[in-house]
Amino acid sequence: MDFEDMRQFRQLCARPERICWVVAEYRGQRSICPLGWKMWTSGNPPMMAISVAPQRFTHDLIANSGEFVLAWPGGDLAEATLYCGTHSGRTYDKFAECKLTALPAEQVKAPLIKECLVNLECKVVNKMTTGDHTIFAGVIVAVHVTSPSGKLLLSIDEHFGYDFLLQKGGYRFGVIK
Repeated sequence: MDFEDMRQFRQLCARPERICWVVAEYRGQRSICPLGWKMWTSGNPPMMAISVAPQRFTHDLIANSGEFVLAWPGGDLAEATLYCGTHSGRTYDKFAECKLTALPAEQVKAPLIKECLVNLECKVVNKMTTGDHTIFAGVIVAVHVTSPSGKLLLSIDEHFGYDFLLQKGGYRFGVIK
């Protein structure tokens, strides 16, 4: 395989990408992990799949609890997204550090995030190892929409059509204009 071709392909197809956070809790420990790799997998029953690297603290929380929340941040949470993606939940309380409000979920132990536009409660029904990540397939057991008119946070490139919000390191965030 030509790695330069692969790099160019990934660069071409990688952006824009809606960002979501996976929230997990197990035995009193919880964490938030921003994700780009997620997808719908079924309409009936409604299901989503997420891809999480095994070295992530959140991976172990999901694997042990068998459940997670997908929270969809708006543009106002760009800084919190950067923080949560660059600090480990093993060491930091991301809720406290980012001043996020944890709300009790209806069907899972992982909390909802009040400041997010949408929260989906999911129960893991299957998992699969794919190279350096694990795909967790979850059935959606509850949906909470707090701001249906909000603008979802995106991972963006240099193209036009976005309101730029934040760039730091290799991360660039924005929302659709």
